[in-house]
Amino acid sequence: MVRTPLTPEERERGERFGLLLRQARGSRSMTEVAAAAGVSAETLRKIETGRAPTPAFFTVAALASALHVSLDALAAGCAPDPEREEAALSA
Repeated sequence: MVRTPLTPEERERGERFGLLLRQARGSRSMTEVAAAAGVSAETLRKIETGRAPTPAFFTVAALASALHVSLDALAAGCAPDPEREEAALSA
């Protein structure tokens, strides 16, 4: 099965998601959070750096639970920034 390439918007959303996770992790180590979520530290590293911009739902849910962040908050934080999009369109 061939995977469709991600759009620039999907990659940007993945980067925003990674930033949200890094911020929510705070001073906790990547290894600690990954273990609490039941994922590998490498998986968390890839998500946080945007190299895995579309993680599976259950991975996202596990990370949200481990970080005590609601899925609604993560979804809102990953939403496109209308001001940034408007500036890009007018450029």
